[in-house]
Amino acid sequence: MSPITERLRDTTGRTLTLHEVTADNWRTVADIAPLDSQRAFAPGLAARYLLLSLLEDVWHSLAIHADDKAVGHVMWARDEDGSHWIGGLLIDAREQGKGLARTTMRTLLPWLAAQPGHFTTRLSYAPQNIAAARLYTSLGFTPTGAEEDGEVVVALSPPGPACV
Repeated sequence: MSPITERLRDTTGRTLTLHEVTADNWRTVADIAPLDSQRAFAPGLAARYLLLSLLEDVWHSLAIHADDKAVGHVMWARDEDGSHWIGGLLIDAREQGKGLARTTMRTLLPWLAAQPGHFTTRLSYAPQNIAAARLYTSLGFTPTGAEEDGEVVVALSPPGPACV
């Protein structure tokens, strides 16, 4: 798989790309850790997400790179109905506050929208995660009224502001 890019930059000027997790980069990605204050919403390490991708055969993990440095993890899946799900967005604590989550979404969303049969993208977040709610709302996601494991499910149907 070729790197996914929209040639977007974080707030420090680094170009963001999404890479397949491979034998060459999995250890670095596995060690990605959020801020301690985010542990109520995310696992302590991205390793948990890598295991989900490896063992459940549903999720596809991607390493988030700023220039040549792995700075985060995100995963995606295709549901039986053809919709896509985004999960496991985790930016390393040392890299937060640089626009990486937004730039990751603005890179991944158009790629997912271009996949055959795509009609919507969904994701979920903890209702107490105000930062996630702000980010996804600003990208055009709207609540579906559904819950997934106690989390708010939101959807973005193209063409949306994040997909152009």
